[in-house]
Amino acid sequence: MSAPAIPYSHWASLTPAEVAQLFTNAPFRWALAGGYAIEQFLGHAIRDHADIDVAVFRDDQLHLQGWLSDWQLFAADPPGTLRQWHPGEYLPIGIHDIWGYRAGQDAWQLQLMLLEAEGERWFSRRDRRIGGQRTDLIVDYGGFPAIRVDVQLFYKARNTHPKDEQDFQAALPLLDIRARSWLRDQLQRMHHDGHPWIAQLD
Repeated sequence: MSAPAIPYSHWASLTPAEVAQLFTNAPFRWALAGGYAIEQFLGHAIRDHADIDVAVFRDDQLHLQGWLSDWQLFAADPPGTLRQWHPGEYLPIGIHDIWGYRAGQDAWQLQLMLLEAEGERWFSRRDRRIGGQRTDLIVDYGGFPAIRVDVQLFYKARNTHPKDEQDFQAALPLLDIRARSWLRDQLQRMHHDGHPWIAQLD
């Protein structure tokens, strides 16, 4: 199988609780990402979700693949298209999204995102200067591992959609000084012509 038979828009996502159950005792770190990471930070739901994003470090990808050996997995290669992720294939930088569903299902259930890291430091694929300690990227929000809220908002800031603006406005009052400062600094670095969130973070 080289290309999926399921339409890209046909989703029946796992819930965060189902994701946690799926990865119980997995031999790698994983984290909720996207809007679910924001909601875990907030402690409550604020909107509907079309899918669910789960992040895993790139150097753990083959452990991930082995863990999901009974799933059908497809790499976004090139971005915007999907092709089969072959057993034992190491996906290089440039391929960072994987979609999957359990064998026998007829809808997408999980989107996996590969995080970049070198040694003990994670870095953004958009700018390697942006990063930090690997152990600080994934945090516990409400009993679930999740991408740190300021980092998740940084990724959402690139091409803001209404859902991203909603997530930012909900999280903004709860951001501490460190998170505000980190996010503001990275937005200033990446958006030389300004970004509407910068003034709100002051």
